[in-house]
Amino acid sequence: MPDQAAVLASELASNLDKHARGGTLYIRPLPLGGGLEILAADRGPGMPEIERCLTDGYTTTGTMGAGLGAVTRIATHFTIRTDAEMGTLACARLALPEQPQAARQPAGLICVPADREQHCGDACAIIDADRTRTMIVIDGLGHGPHAAEAAQTALRSFHAVVDRPLTHILTALHRSLRRTRGAAVGILRLGAEKAEYCGIGNVRAVAISPHQVHHRLTGQPGVVGWNIPAPQSHRFPLAPGTTAVLHSDGIDSRWTHVPPHFLLRLPPSLLAGAVAHHHRSTRDDAAVLAALPHPRHS
Repeated sequence: MPDQAAVLASELASNLDKHARGGTLYIRPLPLGGGLEILAADRGPGMPEIERCLTDGYTTTGTMGAGLGAVTRIATHFTIRTDAEMGTLACARLALPEQPQAARQPAGLICVPADREQHCGDACAIIDADRTRTMIVIDGLGHGPHAAEAAQTALRSFHAVVDRPLTHILTALHRSLRRTRGAAVGILRLGAEKAEYCGIGNVRAVAISPHQVHHRLTGQPGVVGWNIPAPQSHRFPLAPGTTAVLHSDGIDSRWTHVPPHFLLRLPPSLLAGAVAHHHRSTRDDAAVLAALPHPRHS
């Protein structure tokens, strides 16, 4: 897998360098485990002949033209979308040999530090347990190693109590963070036709369909680990085909005001990358998750 990942990263990075502007490569484990993904995002000018670009031998720069053709052959699963205004998003996934289905998981995750920071004060996870899908975003106060310590402490606590009610999870995280600088936390649990959100601080939950934004929620005032009100959860309907998004305040919340149809129609594997690439503040840590409900509920 390391050799294959290196080829995928090289080909996608080369494509960004030759054809795009404002490009970034995100390399990370798959959101639900079972492999890794390389996601390339740029700001244009898009690929007007995308099918031809995916064919071996096609080139616009005089090279051998093996780039995206090689990516489609090597990747366990490859997803690409392009738009003249928003650019191109391409996600190449490599699943572990014993878990090939992991490459098709309907989820996306991006978590990046502020510019010039070595440590990310945000943390996030998506976990399937007991036939439910639970998502969490943790935003440690401030930046740097102390914010990262708080975020990772909360993440470890979350893994230990993920099967409990959301209000109980948030209370457990509050106890675990008492010796840290604290954090904002948002938790979202997806069911068959409904979702449940519980949060403290400025972590936002959004539900979108291919046509519009349906719900926007943010947490109660407070700092987990320091001072919080009694946690309350909020349930809201989740229509078929709805994607749930959870993000920290390192993402500009105005992305939901009038989102372009191209963004609304992206699969979760690309949506998280698009939101992060186009709407994150480089002065802040940022985390964004996007997912469909657990497949047993779909």
